[in-house]
Amino acid sequence: MEGMTVLFSDDDVAAAVDAPLTVAAMRDALLAAYAGRLIAPPRASAPLGGGRMVLTAGHLTGQWYGFRSYDTFGHPESGQLVVLHDATTGAVRAIAVGEELGSRRTGGLGGVAVDALARADAATLGVVGSGRQAWTQVWAAAAVRPLREVTVYSRSAARREAFAARVRAELGVPSRAVGSAAAAVRDRDVVVLATTSTVPVIDAADLSPGTHVNTVGFKQTDRHEFGPDLLDAADLLVTDSLGQAAAYVPPMLAAVEPYAGRLRDLGAVLAGAVPGRTGADQISVFCSTGLAGTEVFLLDRLARVAAPAR
Repeated sequence: MEGMTVLFSDDDVAAAVDAPLTVAAMRDALLAAYAGRLIAPPRASAPLGGGRMVLTAGHLTGQWYGFRSYDTFGHPESGQLVVLHDATTGAVRAIAVGEELGSRRTGGLGGVAVDALARADAATLGVVGSGRQAWTQVWAAAAVRPLREVTVYSRSAARREAFAARVRAELGVPSRAVGSAAAAVRDRDVVVLATTSTVPVIDAADLSPGTHVNTVGFKQTDRHEFGPDLLDAADLLVTDSLGQAAAYVPPMLAAVEPYAGRLRDLGAVLAGAVPGRTGADQISVFCSTGLAGTEVFLLDRLARVAAPAR
């Protein structure tokens, strides 16, 4: 297989990339970025009239470089492309086409955040949203905490019931659909917001002391699935890329004052360079931006695991 480019489909990714592998890879990526070994500039975007092409790129020094590209045209068959190059020869080692690798990458980053920031005894999770991103967040969280119950709310009763059934079937975790976002997040140890809403879907007052929150959806000043009340309530604000957080246009809500000075880097927390949670009653919030290069990082792990079997 040496010298050959390996192509991975969504089915290939789903078969080979489990939650423990993904969380471990994302932890390594965040530590590498903090140490300066993973070069991960903010994403680039090219307006093309009616949509954009978006590119994220990364370079693990001495090992590989690569990129992910996707578009915002909203076509029914649009797909993401992730390409992995060998850093020594420039050869294309692997290509992944589809949505699965990127979704699992995002879930893995969320899993690292839960592991690093949630209470050690966290066992209940509430999720608002029932799509692909919501699923991979719960999937990864279940790999780092022994969840005993998941509650889920989304606007579609059928979709939230189906999501709860999937959690029970695939993760073996008791799960139930509820009738409101407030009911989904109330009395939960971990909360996941994974919606396409441009207005807040929860009130910070609905959260219990000690809750950890992962936010995956919109989080800019002009559109956000949570409001400033959540940031005001947070004792700890963390993101996976301070550079990307600062590069949003319009700005990311947590990257403007009075919050910007409190925003910490998850890689720095993992490295012990800045403190994470220091009290059981603290509310922690992880604003996921999608650290550049992490899809390529995960594709490298996938190629190492799956390519020998081909």
